[in-house]
Amino acid sequence: MKINSAAVIGTGFIGTVHVESIRRTGVHVKGVLAGNAQSTQAGATKLHVDKAYESLDQICEDKDVSVVHVTSPNALHYEQVKQLLTAGKHVVCEKPLALSAKEGSELVELAKKTGLVNATCFNTRFYPMVHEAKHLISTNLIGAPRYVKGHYHQDWLTLDTDWNWRLESEKAGELRAVADIGSHLIDQIGFVSGLKVSEVFADLHTLVPVRQKPTGPVQTFTIDSTSVRESVTMSSDDAAGILLRFSNGARATISISQVSSGRKNSINWEISGPDGSLAFDSENPEQLWIGHRGRANEVLHKDPGMLSPDAARTAFYPGGHVEGFSETFRGLFERVYEDINNGTQSNSYPTFADGVKSLEITDAIAQSSKNSAWVKIS
Repeated sequence: MKINSAAVIGTGFIGTVHVESIRRTGVHVKGVLAGNAQSTQAGATKLHVDKAYESLDQICEDKDVSVVHVTSPNALHYEQVKQLLTAGKHVVCEKPLALSAKEGSELVELAKKTGLVNATCFNTRFYPMVHEAKHLISTNLIGAPRYVKGHYHQDWLTLDTDWNWRLESEKAGELRAVADIGSHLIDQIGFVSGLKVSEVFADLHTLVPVRQKPTGPVQTFTIDSTSVRESVTMSSDDAAGILLRFSNGARATISISQVSSGRKNSINWEISGPDGSLAFDSENPEQLWIGHRGRANEVLHKDPGMLSPDAARTAFYPGGHVEGFSETFRGLFERVYEDINNGTQSNSYPTFADGVKSLEITDAIAQSSKNSAWVKIS
């Protein structure tokens, strides 16, 4: 089945990234749907798409649309994905897949029943040097991973006047920083290392207890100093410290923060084994650090001709031509679309099953922080 065209639900920051990245794969984006008619029309005009959809039903009934990308607020994912699968649409859903592992598992079963291609958008796996790190660990360069440290730090919610729908639990769910960005870090560590999380111990922090919410609309990563505001008491996590135990006995210490001034979007990890270490930082994505005990450390630069085949497949430009955030979406989407076009299931990208694994971990993190105790992953 060849893809005719795609539709995107959501026209904000991430919805726009999806539209632009879909186009770079060569697939036509027919239309978009946002939260109301006005924002849908504004998004359709801004993104130069043919159709401003009036409802999800209209997308489901559009025979031209083969695949739908869901980038709406978290609380809408479960019902929207369920309706799209039932209508026979392939789905790429932003994380979290749902608000609980139970809801996510229902979507996994529905996807199996329908036989439709499904993906959870853990796009950060698709930095070329992340794929190369996975290859190097799989070839035993550093030995079996036994200790991991990492952080995902941002600063866009540092001020009490910073606001976004992710701060509203009825739209985003109980967790915020952990669900929004921590899930990416934990997924990426698992993807690279092959380690499976077995237990978690978490301490979630609400460091900005009262925020000044604008009474008008706000887009992600924008600061508006002119809006009339109202004070809102916060309960979701601005930051978190998390300990992980893995099924093979390995350990990890990770930090999550959306209030770290100067850190715009830093995914940083270091994975150590008995024979060496590997380290990556998304703010310097063209390099992979290789650490040694008894000789000089190395820095591997991105060059498709020097990478393993799977990593080279995610590199779209020659060495020295910097690739970043937007290319990670393209790398994921190309593999999803290849499966749709070929009628295959390649397991070369994160599926809904990976989304459920992430939800099981974040559910356990929330429980651990409430109970101040280790929690096993179900």
